[in-house]
Amino acid sequence: MKIILLGPPGVGKGTQARLISSKYGIPHISTGDILRKAIADETELGLEAKEYINKGQLVPDELVISIVMERLKEKDCEKGFLLDGFPRTIKQAEALSGLIQIDKVINITASDETIIEKLVGRRFCKDCGATYHVHDVPPKEEGVCDECHCDLFQREDDKVDVIKSRLEVYKKETAPLIEYYKEKGMLATVTGLVGVDKVFAEIAKILESVA
Repeated sequence: MKIILLGPPGVGKGTQARLISSKYGIPHISTGDILRKAIADETELGLEAKEYINKGQLVPDELVISIVMERLKEKDCEKGFLLDGFPRTIKQAEALSGLIQIDKVINITASDETIIEKLVGRRFCKDCGATYHVHDVPPKEEGVCDECHCDLFQREDDKVDVIKSRLEVYKKETAPLIEYYKEKGMLATVTGLVGVDKVFAEIAKILESVA
């Protein structure tokens, strides 16, 4: 089972990716994770990517594709995989389609307003890393962690202006992939942020035809 997961930042892709990986026994492959690992392991491709990152430049498509393909050749991908964060562009998608047959592309959607409300309300403990939400999962005492009683904070990328900017970048760079895979008859769309279990049940139903 070879799957691509699409969706805007904050829509819950990470949570659903972990559930899919666990249920179907396939690795969850995040582009960010494999780039960081390639750099940490000082592979030839990783060192090349590091040069671009150190200069504040985007890693070129060709190099990202090479690093992803290197990861997909590993033994744990023999029964399939779940790609999260790749492809990001039509160019990457076209290159991938020439190398591997993808079974299904799942697009998780939510309105900008819903995503902003979810992300703006997130709070994190500076000490133990516990997570809260000012409306959904509030701490017993405002601004204080229930577990270790340390201060909670809001991440910079959870500020409204930053979230809006990230959503615009997604629409410009990645959203065209939705049409690309729709035209190929590979796309299935699921509404996100309506409850983790409900979203996963919809995804599992879609993947029944693939498994």
